[in-house]
Amino acid sequence: MGKKWLMKSEPDIWSIEHQKKAGAKGAPWDGVRNYQAAKNLKAMKNGDLCFFYHSNIGKEIVGVIEVIKEAFIDKTDKDSRFVAVQVKFKEKFKKSITLEEIKKIKALSHLGLIKQSRLSVMPIDSKSWKMLYKMSNI
Repeated sequence: MGKKWLMKSEPDIWSIEHQKKAGAKGAPWDGVRNYQAAKNLKAMKNGDLCFFYHSNIGKEIVGVIEVIKEAFIDKTDKDSRFVAVQVKFKEKFKKSITLEEIKKIKALSHLGLIKQSRLSVMPIDSKSWKMLYKMSNI
């Protein structure tokens, strides 16, 4: 199994529904202009799974996407300094997991989602992934 990640998007710009409509060919995860987040994109491998997080509106994990193409130059960056990855829809959760719920669980207090709330792409350790994934099925 590959590494696990969390990727944030504003749902009024790119939502889990947009991702689902992109189909099997997926869509580029572009527009990332933070160096730490870009470094995380560069570390992603084909098959890695990512929680899809709706930021600003909702503030909740709403599903899972999969990396299908590793880092390439982001076409939206005119200076060609930043990268994108191609991702495809895997699943939408029946029950989304809100940031409020996540903050109430002591075992998840170390997550970047809480500690570095502005970071748009971050790794998730496998223990936390399993815990969060289980929460989506309750």
